[in-house]
Amino acid sequence: MQSGSKHKDLEAIERLLVIMDELREKCPWDQKQTLESLRHLTIEETYELADAILEDDKAEINKELGDLLLHIVFYARIGSETGDFDMSTIAHSICEKLIHRHPHIYGDVEVQDEEEVKKNWEALKLKEGRSSILEGVPKSLPALIKASRIQDKVSGIGFDWDNRLQVLAKVKEEIEELEEEISNGTVEDVEQEFGDLLFSLVNYARYIGVNPENALERTNKKFINRFQFMEEELKREGISFSELNLKQMDVYWDRAKQREKKS
Repeated sequence: MQSGSKHKDLEAIERLLVIMDELREKCPWDQKQTLESLRHLTIEETYELADAILEDDKAEINKELGDLLLHIVFYARIGSETGDFDMSTIAHSICEKLIHRHPHIYGDVEVQDEEEVKKNWEALKLKEGRSSILEGVPKSLPALIKASRIQDKVSGIGFDWDNRLQVLAKVKEEIEELEEEISNGTVEDVEQEFGDLLFSLVNYARYIGVNPENALERTNKKFINRFQFMEEELKREGISFSELNLKQMDVYWDRAKQREKKS
Protein backbone atom coordinates (compact mmCIF):
# COMPACT_ATOMS: atom_id res chain seq x y z
CA MET A 1 0.00 0.00 0.00
CA GLN A 2 1.32 3.45 -0.89
CA SER A 3 2.20 5.81 1.97
CA GLY A 4 -0.36 8.42 0.85
CA SER A 5 -3.17 5.88 0.90
CA LYS A 6 -2.03 4.59 4.30
CA HIS A 7 -2.07 8.10 5.72
CA LYS A 8 -5.59 8.60 4.37
CA ASP A 9 -6.73 5.35 6.01
CA LEU A 10 -5.21 6.31 9.36
CA GLU A 11 -6.91 9.72 9.24
CA ALA A 12 -10.28 8.04 8.63
CA ILE A 13 -9.78 5.61 11.52
CA GLU A 14 -8.74 8.46 13.82
CA ARG A 15 -11.86 10.41 12.84
CA LEU A 16 -14.02 7.40 13.72
CA LEU A 17 -12.29 7.01 17.09
CA VAL A 18 -12.94 10.66 17.92
CA ILE A 19 -16.62 10.37 16.94
CA MET A 20 -16.93 7.21 19.08
CA ASP A 21 -15.48 9.07 22.06
CA GLU A 22 -17.97 11.91 21.57
CA LEU A 23 -20.93 9.53 21.26
CA ARG A 24 -19.92 7.59 24.35
CA GLU A 25 -19.63 10.80 26.35
CA LYS A 26 -22.73 12.63 25.08
CA CYS A 27 -25.33 10.24 23.58
CA PRO A 28 -27.69 8.55 26.10
CA TRP A 29 -28.09 5.43 23.94
CA ASP A 30 -24.36 4.98 23.33
CA GLN A 31 -23.62 5.57 27.01
CA LYS A 32 -25.88 2.66 28.02
CA GLN A 33 -24.31 0.06 25.74
CA THR A 34 -22.23 -2.83 27.09
CA LEU A 35 -20.30 -5.68 25.49
CA GLU A 36 -23.33 -7.90 26.05
CA SER A 37 -25.89 -5.46 24.65
CA LEU A 38 -23.87 -5.01 21.46
CA ARG A 39 -23.37 -8.74 20.88
CA HIS A 40 -26.66 -9.51 19.09
CA LEU A 41 -26.36 -6.32 17.06
CA THR A 42 -22.91 -7.37 15.88
CA ILE A 43 -24.24 -10.77 14.84
CA GLU A 44 -27.02 -9.03 12.89
CA GLU A 45 -24.54 -6.72 11.17
CA THR A 46 -22.39 -9.71 10.22
CA TYR A 47 -25.35 -11.40 8.54
CA GLU A 48 -26.21 -8.18 6.72
CA LEU A 49 -22.66 -8.06 5.38
CA ALA A 50 -22.94 -11.73 4.35
CA ASP A 51 -26.16 -10.92 2.44
CA ALA A 52 -24.51 -8.01 0.65
CA ILE A 53 -21.57 -10.21 -0.36
CA LEU A 54 -23.91 -12.86 -1.79
CA GLU A 55 -25.75 -10.16 -3.73
CA ASP A 56 -22.39 -8.77 -4.91
CA ASP A 57 -23.67 -5.31 -3.97
CA LYS A 58 -20.43 -3.37 -3.59
CA ALA A 59 -22.09 -0.22 -2.24
CA GLU A 60 -23.92 -2.26 0.40
CA ILE A 61 -20.74 -4.21 1.26
CA ASN A 62 -18.99 -0.88 1.86
CA LYS A 63 -21.81 0.26 4.15
CA GLU A 64 -21.98 -2.98 6.12
CA LEU A 65 -18.20 -3.09 6.57
CA GLY A 66 -18.49 0.39 8.05
CA ASP A 67 -21.14 -0.84 10.48
CA LEU A 68 -18.91 -3.72 11.57
CA LEU A 69 -15.92 -1.40 11.95
CA LEU A 70 -18.04 0.82 14.18
CA HIS A 71 -18.79 -2.16 16.40
CA ILE A 72 -15.08 -3.00 16.75
CA VAL A 73 -14.34 0.61 17.69
CA PHE A 74 -17.29 0.55 20.12
CA TYR A 75 -16.01 -2.60 21.84
CA ALA A 76 -12.52 -1.07 22.02
CA ARG A 77 -13.89 2.07 23.67
CA ILE A 78 -15.81 0.05 26.27
CA GLY A 79 -12.72 -2.04 26.98
CA SER A 80 -10.60 1.08 27.43
CA GLU A 81 -13.00 2.34 30.11
CA THR A 82 -12.39 -0.75 32.24
CA GLY A 83 -8.71 -1.00 31.36
CA ASP A 84 -9.13 -4.50 29.90
CA PHE A 85 -8.23 -3.68 26.29
CA ASP A 86 -8.34 -0.84 23.78
CA MET A 87 -7.90 -0.22 20.06
CA SER A 88 -4.10 -0.43 20.24
CA THR A 89 -4.04 -3.71 22.21
CA ILE A 90 -6.59 -5.21 19.80
CA ALA A 91 -4.57 -4.18 16.74
CA HIS A 92 -1.21 -5.23 18.21
CA SER A 93 -2.68 -8.55 19.33
CA ILE A 94 -3.80 -9.51 15.83
CA CYS A 95 -0.52 -8.24 14.35
CA GLU A 96 1.49 -10.48 16.68
CA LYS A 97 -0.76 -13.45 15.91
CA LEU A 98 -0.40 -12.96 12.15
CA ILE A 99 3.38 -12.69 12.39
CA HIS A 100 3.61 -15.78 14.61
CA ARG A 101 1.34 -17.87 12.38
CA HIS A 102 3.09 -16.90 9.14
CA PRO A 103 6.63 -18.16 9.71
CA HIS A 104 6.93 -18.67 5.94
CA ILE A 105 6.70 -14.87 5.62
CA TYR A 106 8.29 -13.63 8.84
CA GLY A 107 10.62 -16.56 9.55
CA ASP A 108 12.66 -19.21 7.81
CA VAL A 109 9.92 -21.81 7.22
CA GLU A 110 9.34 -22.85 3.60
CA VAL A 111 5.96 -23.92 2.23
CA GLN A 112 4.92 -25.29 -1.14
CA ASP A 113 1.24 -24.41 -1.26
CA GLU A 114 -1.90 -23.30 0.59
CA GLU A 115 -2.40 -26.73 2.19
CA GLU A 116 0.99 -26.54 3.93
CA VAL A 117 0.13 -23.07 5.20
CA LYS A 118 -3.11 -24.43 6.72
CA LYS A 119 -1.32 -27.36 8.36
CA ASN A 120 1.30 -25.06 9.87
CA TRP A 121 -1.46 -22.74 11.11
CA GLU A 122 -3.25 -25.53 12.99
CA ALA A 123 0.03 -26.94 14.40
CA LEU A 124 1.01 -23.50 15.69
CA LYS A 125 -2.36 -23.07 17.41
CA LEU A 126 -1.81 -26.31 19.32
CA LYS A 127 1.62 -25.09 20.39
CA GLU A 128 -0.06 -21.92 21.70
CA GLY A 129 -1.81 -24.01 24.32
CA ARG A 130 -5.00 -25.26 22.72
CA SER A 131 -5.81 -28.82 23.74
CA SER A 132 -7.79 -29.65 20.59
CA ILE A 133 -7.77 -28.74 16.92
CA LEU A 134 -11.51 -28.13 17.25
CA GLU A 135 -11.23 -25.81 20.25
CA GLY A 136 -11.39 -22.75 18.00
CA VAL A 137 -14.78 -23.61 16.49
CA PRO A 138 -17.34 -21.30 18.16
CA LYS A 139 -20.12 -23.21 19.94
CA SER A 140 -22.77 -20.73 18.80
CA LEU A 141 -22.05 -21.06 15.08
CA PRO A 142 -25.04 -22.17 12.97
CA ALA A 143 -24.84 -25.95 12.50
CA LEU A 144 -24.13 -25.85 8.74
CA ILE A 145 -21.22 -23.42 9.12
CA LYS A 146 -19.96 -25.31 12.17
CA ALA A 147 -19.87 -28.60 10.22
CA SER A 148 -17.89 -26.91 7.47
CA ARG A 149 -15.39 -25.40 9.93
CA ILE A 150 -14.96 -28.72 11.77
CA GLN A 151 -14.15 -30.54 8.54
CA ASP A 152 -11.86 -27.80 7.33
CA LYS A 153 -9.89 -27.86 10.58
CA VAL A 154 -9.40 -31.63 10.82
CA SER A 155 -8.39 -31.77 7.16
CA GLY A 156 -5.65 -29.29 8.04
CA ILE A 157 -3.87 -31.99 10.06
CA GLY A 158 -4.45 -34.74 7.48
CA PHE A 159 -7.62 -36.36 8.89
CA ASP A 160 -9.36 -36.49 5.53
CA TRP A 161 -10.43 -38.62 2.57
CA ASP A 162 -8.04 -39.15 -0.33
CA ASN A 163 -10.40 -37.92 -3.06
CA ARG A 164 -13.90 -36.65 -3.73
CA LEU A 165 -15.14 -40.00 -5.09
CA GLN A 166 -14.65 -41.52 -1.65
CA VAL A 167 -16.65 -38.69 -0.12
CA LEU A 168 -19.43 -39.11 -2.70
CA ALA A 169 -19.54 -42.83 -1.90
CA LYS A 170 -19.94 -41.87 1.78
CA VAL A 171 -22.85 -39.57 0.87
CA LYS A 172 -24.57 -42.43 -0.99
CA GLU A 173 -23.93 -44.76 1.95
CA GLU A 174 -25.53 -42.25 4.33
CA ILE A 175 -28.59 -41.96 2.05
CA GLU A 176 -29.03 -45.74 2.18
CA GLU A 177 -28.68 -45.75 5.97
CA LEU A 178 -31.24 -42.94 6.24
CA GLU A 179 -33.73 -44.83 4.07
CA GLU A 180 -33.21 -47.91 6.24
CA GLU A 181 -33.95 -45.97 9.43
CA ILE A 182 -36.99 -44.28 7.87
CA SER A 183 -38.39 -47.78 7.18
CA ASN A 184 -37.42 -49.44 10.46
CA GLY A 185 -36.03 -46.98 12.98
CA THR A 186 -37.25 -44.53 15.58
CA VAL A 187 -37.58 -40.77 15.11
CA GLU A 188 -34.29 -40.35 16.99
CA ASP A 189 -32.54 -42.84 14.67
CA VAL A 190 -33.87 -41.05 11.58
CA GLU A 191 -32.70 -37.71 12.95
CA GLN A 192 -29.23 -39.09 13.61
CA GLU A 193 -28.90 -40.52 10.10
CA PHE A 194 -30.25 -37.33 8.56
CA GLY A 195 -27.58 -35.41 10.47
CA ASP A 196 -24.91 -37.82 9.21
CA LEU A 197 -26.12 -37.27 5.65
CA LEU A 198 -25.99 -33.48 6.01
CA PHE A 199 -22.50 -33.71 7.51
CA SER A 200 -21.34 -35.83 4.56
CA LEU A 201 -22.87 -33.42 2.05
CA VAL A 202 -21.09 -30.50 3.68
CA ASN A 203 -17.85 -32.45 3.42
CA TYR A 204 -18.50 -33.23 -0.26
CA ALA A 205 -19.12 -29.54 -0.90
CA ARG A 206 -15.60 -28.84 0.32
CA TYR A 207 -14.18 -31.34 -2.15
CA ILE A 208 -15.94 -29.79 -5.13
CA GLY A 209 -15.05 -26.23 -4.13
CA VAL A 210 -18.51 -25.15 -2.97
CA ASN A 211 -19.26 -23.18 0.19
CA PRO A 212 -22.34 -25.02 1.54
CA GLU A 213 -23.67 -22.03 3.48
CA ASN A 214 -23.49 -19.79 0.40
CA ALA A 215 -24.97 -22.49 -1.81
CA LEU A 216 -27.96 -23.07 0.47
CA GLU A 217 -28.55 -19.34 0.96
CA ARG A 218 -28.50 -18.76 -2.81
CA THR A 219 -31.09 -21.52 -3.17
CA ASN A 220 -33.17 -19.93 -0.38
CA LYS A 221 -33.10 -16.59 -2.21
CA LYS A 222 -33.93 -18.26 -5.52
CA PHE A 223 -36.92 -20.05 -3.99
CA ILE A 224 -38.16 -16.86 -2.33
CA ASN A 225 -37.92 -14.91 -5.60
CA ARG A 226 -39.77 -17.59 -7.55
CA PHE A 227 -42.48 -18.02 -4.93
CA GLN A 228 -43.04 -14.28 -4.59
CA PHE A 229 -43.31 -14.04 -8.39
CA MET A 230 -46.02 -16.74 -8.23
CA GLU A 231 -47.85 -14.74 -5.56
CA GLU A 232 -47.71 -11.59 -7.72
CA GLU A 233 -48.96 -13.46 -10.79
CA LEU A 234 -51.85 -15.05 -8.91
CA LYS A 235 -52.79 -11.73 -7.32
CA ARG A 236 -52.73 -10.05 -10.73
CA GLU A 237 -55.05 -12.74 -12.11
CA GLY A 238 -57.32 -12.69 -9.07
CA ILE A 239 -56.58 -16.30 -8.11
CA SER A 240 -55.70 -17.72 -4.69
CA PHE A 241 -53.48 -20.70 -3.97
CA SER A 242 -56.43 -22.59 -2.49
CA GLU A 243 -58.09 -22.66 -5.94
CA LEU A 244 -55.15 -24.49 -7.55
CA ASN A 245 -53.88 -28.04 -7.39
CA LEU A 246 -50.15 -28.81 -7.41
CA LYS A 247 -50.03 -29.34 -11.16
CA GLN A 248 -51.58 -25.91 -11.77
CA MET A 249 -49.16 -24.32 -9.30
CA ASP A 250 -46.29 -25.86 -11.26
CA VAL A 251 -47.36 -23.84 -14.30
CA TYR A 252 -46.75 -20.62 -12.38
CA TRP A 253 -43.51 -22.03 -10.93
CA ASP A 254 -42.28 -22.73 -14.47
CA ARG A 255 -43.16 -19.15 -15.43
CA ALA A 256 -40.98 -17.93 -12.56
CA LYS A 257 -38.08 -20.09 -13.76
CA GLN A 258 -38.45 -18.81 -17.32
CA ARG A 259 -38.44 -15.24 -16.01
CA GLU A 260 -35.06 -15.91 -14.35
CA LYS A 261 -33.58 -17.14 -17.61
CA LYS A 262 -34.63 -13.95 -19.40
CA SER A 263 -33.26 -11.60 -16.74
